[in-house]
Amino acid sequence: MNTATDPASSPAAAPAVRLQRRHPDELIVGLVSISDRASSGAYQDQGLPALREWLDSALSTPWQGAERLIPDEAAGISATLAELVDTVGCDLVLTTGGTGPARRDVTPEATLAVATREMPGFGEQMRQISLKFVPTAILSRQVAVIRETADHAALIINLPGQPKAIRETLEGLRDADGATLVPGIFAAVPYCIDLIGGPYTETRPEVVKAFRPKSAIRAPKA
Repeated sequence: MNTATDPASSPAAAPAVRLQRRHPDELIVGLVSISDRASSGAYQDQGLPALREWLDSALSTPWQGAERLIPDEAAGISATLAELVDTVGCDLVLTTGGTGPARRDVTPEATLAVATREMPGFGEQMRQISLKFVPTAILSRQVAVIRETADHAALIINLPGQPKAIRETLEGLRDADGATLVPGIFAAVPYCIDLIGGPYTETRPEVVKAFRPKSAIRAPKA
């Protein structure tokens, strides 16, 4: 995995460049941590490392990422998401932070602002998973959307802010014997990316098993 990091979205930041696939099935992922305090250096960001480590553990096909650490500002969030899809060429964008009911939590609104289509099932399933742990899961407002341009499309998903919650929502819940109790949302991500024209992505079943209809399963390209 290769990651390009831009610590902030600002006029002084270097212009984004389009990432090039080094393999036909390489997934290009945007990772966005949204936090006023972390982006200002008040504390160490935990969101980007958690996302990066989880993808390294879960994906069995290659991926590369572009990282952004930005404050809770709606216009900046929307601009960052649009840049990652339209300019960088991401197939998938994962955000963390800014999805609660506080006034500064504007990630869902900023995400919807750049959407061409909503994917409500992702948010519904994330809340179902989190409700297994805390009743305050009903306060979370994560959304998922598709952003389309003339020749490209990407799936954008808002994730929770805590590393443990990120892992639980992506992987789902298992019992003591390892059997799946509640499917994680990432099980549906590879097939969604297939359907919008992205690369063929596979996962490690011991982390999360990607689901595809039999007709959509193929051997990875060499």
